Parts: sequence; structure tokens; C-alpha cells
Amino acid sequence: MSNDLMRFSVAMPEELLVRFDRLVARRGLAKNRSEVVRDLVRDALVEDECASPGIEVMGTLTIVFDHHASDLQEKLHSIQHDCFENIISSMHVHVDEHTCLEVIVIRGETGVVQDIANLILGTKGVQNGRLVLTTTGQHV
Repeated sequence: MSNDLMRFSVAMPEELLVRFDRLVARRGLAKNRSEVVRDLVRDALVEDECASPGIEVMGTLTIVFDHHASDLQEKLHSIQHDCFENIISSMHVHVDEHTCLEVIVIRGETGVVQDIANLILGTKGVQNGRLVLTTTGQHV
């Protein structure tokens, strides 16, 4: 793919453009409309590729939970040990005296990574969480 920049026009309602310009401004001095559009397109393409079966992805699963919840940490550790081939790393952070945040790095085929994330997110006591995926560019 060539790195030559191609120009194209985009038409949108004024209110949408005003909101978009606010987004551009929040992204900083090094960003302009074109760069933010490129960022959004790249994000959409990665998201689309990550949704394709047979693609290897890496993801971060961030969860929040009360560490006093009945045997929750044991359940989470058990899941991670059962999936050790896909769990690359985890980081545990104490938010306060009751709440913990954990970031788990997962690698594997799209469906496998989603299944592991859903298993962890569905564990009783996990208050909330989110999986963010990116592609490795590999097929499995």
C-alpha cells in the first residue's frame, strides 16, 4: 500500500462537524481533522479485522471487583491458570480497601479471546469490565 496521501471530501451536518472539531481540539495541537479521520478509519479497520474468525488478536481485559467477594480471586486465578496458553500477563491494582482493578493481557484466535473474556466478565463478583482488541496481523 502506498503512503501517498489521497484527498477526498466529506459532507456532514453542521452540528456533527462542530462536535467533531471539539474532538479534534481535545486530541491536541499535533492533530488536525485529517489526522483524526485517519485515526478513526484505522480504528474501524482494526475493529473489523478483529471480528473476523481465524484472526489472531491480542487484547487487554480490564475488570473491577470487590476483593472481599466470596472466593472470587480464587475463581479468577483458576480461570487464568486454565487458560495459561492464552493469558500472557496480568496486573493487579488495589484501588481502595475493597476494590481491585485487574488488567489481563490475552492472545489467541478472536473467538477464543472473546470466550475467555466472557468467562471472566461473567464470573459472579466482577462488577464491570471491558475487552479492547487489536490484531497481530496473523492468521491462526
